[in-house]
Amino acid sequence: MELALALLVVAVALSFDFTNGFHDAANAIATAVSTRALTPRAALLLAAVMNMAGAMLGTAVAKTIAEDILNLGSVSTQDQLVIVMSGLLGAIAWNLITWWFGLPSSSSHALIGGLAGAGIAAHAAGAGASVKWGKIVEKVFIPMIASPVVGFALAFLAMLGVMWLFRRANPHKLFRRFRYGQVFSASAMALGHGLQDAQKTMGVMFMASVAMGWHEAGDPIPLWIKACAAGAISLGTYAGGWRIMRTLGRKVIELDPARGVVAETVGASVLYAAAYLFHAPISTTHTITSSIMGVGATQRLSAVRWGVAGNIIGAWVLTFPMAGLIAGILHSLVTWVVRVVG
Repeated sequence: MELALALLVVAVALSFDFTNGFHDAANAIATAVSTRALTPRAALLLAAVMNMAGAMLGTAVAKTIAEDILNLGSVSTQDQLVIVMSGLLGAIAWNLITWWFGLPSSSSHALIGGLAGAGIAAHAAGAGASVKWGKIVEKVFIPMIASPVVGFALAFLAMLGVMWLFRRANPHKLFRRFRYGQVFSASAMALGHGLQDAQKTMGVMFMASVAMGWHEAGDPIPLWIKACAAGAISLGTYAGGWRIMRTLGRKVIELDPARGVVAETVGASVLYAAAYLFHAPISTTHTITSSIMGVGATQRLSAVRWGVAGNIIGAWVLTFPMAGLIAGILHSLVTWVVRVVG
């Protein structure tokens, strides 16, 4: 029974990774598509390839997910797997809800919120699990607040610098050059998305393998987990996320190629810094959306459609608690199903 449950957890984790890919495909390529730097299919293929590459570049974020969210040391193998399964299902449910409404919410915070909610439900049921709130505040909540602020500020300042440097340039020729530059900036953003988001699924799969005794907690992430997570997020990215792409690419502001390059470059830089310097699982959605708002605000504050931005921010605020609530409810259901089947 435990082996079947572990394999099911891996399958659900890869399903989450797939939904993460199509939910967050817009993060990397919405600006390039909206400015016509790339066709939608070419952009999706580029993002899928770069997601795959980014997923193989590190494991620090995966270790944070696997070790710094829940304390499962005294929990039975079956209960650990049920907790992980419930957290994943809660995150998938919230991803699908926000995807349906075209809201670019955070898959990362949905996953962490789902795991925390499942951990709370398990603790209430007497399973012995506990949530590492200190680590979550340090590695999740502080970066969750800081990354959009940093993204907005850096994008605003960088765009002002670009506007000053090219103030005498011919706009038509300049935008054509920046349109070519968007191929590279979109690639950098997609690489950062793979680096951040695929690792979160690696961390969950590693939790399941540790629960089964296949690996020890301090072991490096095995290659099969890396390859599976990278492949799933790449396939999901290529499947596309058109609803969210329209929101990011057209409804927040009207982007031009120069602003697209700056937003993507700043967003990618924040993702790399968070992964390599702080090992923090930040949201690619928060980062690129705030960067888009930052470059838009250099036109005039009214250039940003703050009503749409407010709806996006509302989804950000709700993501952690709602994914946790759904996962907590599902924990009871999954526990009942496992007992009946077992």
